Amino acid sequence: MISSKGNELKPRIGFFGRRNVGKSSLVNFITGQQIAIVSDTAGTTTDPVRKSMEIGGIGPVVLIDTAGIDDEGSLGRQRVEKSMAALAEVDLALLLYTEGNYGEPEEMVERWCAEHHTPLLKVLTKAAPIDKEQLIEQIKRALPESAYRGRSLLGDVVQAGDHVVLVTPIDSSAPEGRMILPQVQVLRDLMDLHAVATFCQPAELEAALECSPRLVVTDSQVFQKVAAIVPDAMPLTSFSIVLARQKGLFREYLEGTRKIGSLNDGDRVLLLESCTHNVTCEDIGRVKLPAALRKTTGKNILCEVVGGQSPLPSDLSQYSLVIQCGGCVITAQQVKARLLPALEAGVPVSNYGLALAWCGGIFERATRIFQQ
Repeated sequence: MISSKGNELKPRIGFFGRRNVGKSSLVNFITGQQIAIVSDTAGTTTDPVRKSMEIGGIGPVVLIDTAGIDDEGSLGRQRVEKSMAALAEVDLALLLYTEGNYGEPEEMVERWCAEHHTPLLKVLTKAAPIDKEQLIEQIKRALPESAYRGRSLLGDVVQAGDHVVLVTPIDSSAPEGRMILPQVQVLRDLMDLHAVATFCQPAELEAALECSPRLVVTDSQVFQKVAAIVPDAMPLTSFSIVLARQKGLFREYLEGTRKIGSLNDGDRVLLLESCTHNVTCEDIGRVKLPAALRKTTGKNILCEVVGGQSPLPSDLSQYSLVIQCGGCVITAQQVKARLLPALEAGVPVSNYGLALAWCGGIFERATRIFQQ
């Protein structure tokens, strides 16, 4: 089952190359707008510049203009680092170069893309006028379909006409007057599947179960409360676990979550929270999950949080476990880019929902429907 991604999950297309190679000019040319500042002065672009546009046959995408990968000096090195960080989030990299000028900077990008399986499209600039339509067609062919069309969240376990109960507690961390994004995404997926969805809070769950639903999906924060109400034979999981499957590292999550059972005093756990929000006393990543880890293990676990797309610590080997949030506001490529450095350092990874299920003693039950 294939479903279109929402606007918050637009595929990223990055423009990389040396200073003054024509990256900003090409972004402006493709969009037909003066998005990026263009100058003959090398190093005009200092930070990644992002612009959304529509590409026929794909839909909305984000174009990312970056600083030159050959920049020099202390500030120049920082700009190169930012460009490489942008490279980690893109679904397609355009590498711009001029005739007779292809060397170590370009090879650095080429190596990175090969190692991380990121599609790369090389574009020769300043030799002849670029045909816009032809370039867009090349972009469409090079951009993986998985970047703009994702697998249905529940299409392999829910069919048309099935009833699904969605448990959504309202507490101080819930946004005023609206649903959180994972709940909206699951609801939309169920509508695309022509399933029937019922929303309720935990207090109304027993009444909602009278319809004998095919599946119950709950907010991870009330996993234990909901599990005590839902019969064991009835499939149960969480919004975070559902999203974790779509992001493509579910097997690694399943293996890494079991690491919680062997954590010791003084072990450090890094929590990655992709969105930014006001912290409350009921915050999952900063309050509830660290408390649950300490209570479950009986150990003094040291938890650190990196919010948004802030840089990761340089030495990930110091951590015993990395736990990623559901990742509802970032693409699968961005989730992988955040977690691959940890996996490469030999550090296991988990997910908020899976970790909370483990701490609640219902890990096997919460993942059972996805391992049949």
